[in-house]
Amino acid sequence: MCVVYRSMARPGFHASRSQFGVLYRHAVPMGTTAKEEMNKFWDKNNRLNRPMSPHITIYRWSIPMVMSITFRGTGVGLSGGISLFAVAAMVLPGNYPQYLDLIHSLSFGPQFLAFTKFALAFPVSYHTLNGIRHLMWDVGKGFQIPDVYRSGYVVMALSVLTSIGLACL
Repeated sequence: MCVVYRSMARPGFHASRSQFGVLYRHAVPMGTTAKEEMNKFWDKNNRLNRPMSPHITIYRWSIPMVMSITFRGTGVGLSGGISLFAVAAMVLPGNYPQYLDLIHSLSFGPQFLAFTKFALAFPVSYHTLNGIRHLMWDVGKGFQIPDVYRSGYVVMALSVLTSIGLACL
């Protein structure tokens, strides 16, 4: 194959189709556009009276479904937040104590600060505890449906309690 590539890269080389017939054996001519293919697909489905594929709106939401979406969301949010914090720490002038003094000078009430601490602590605690749950699944434990729901409720309760505890610090 390397010989074929090298010979094709040489200037002035003109390959004939018969010379490289192996390369063209499985090629499909581009006779239709994507829109035409989609129209053929829908015409066939309508002709055969096939139903549309199910959409998320027809499913009843369950705890494992919500927890899976939330687990992915907290992972993306945490990695994005840490990345933004790191970039801000490198780019912004001054140092950390100056920005901490700025926050203290804004005189937010204790309820707002407690809520903010909880809002920062919950994704961390939830993602950590649900990650432990996933590690248990990797070991092969907790795959029965009642166990999945039970572990989900435990993770949610522990996440809220851990977040409240961290917010009280």
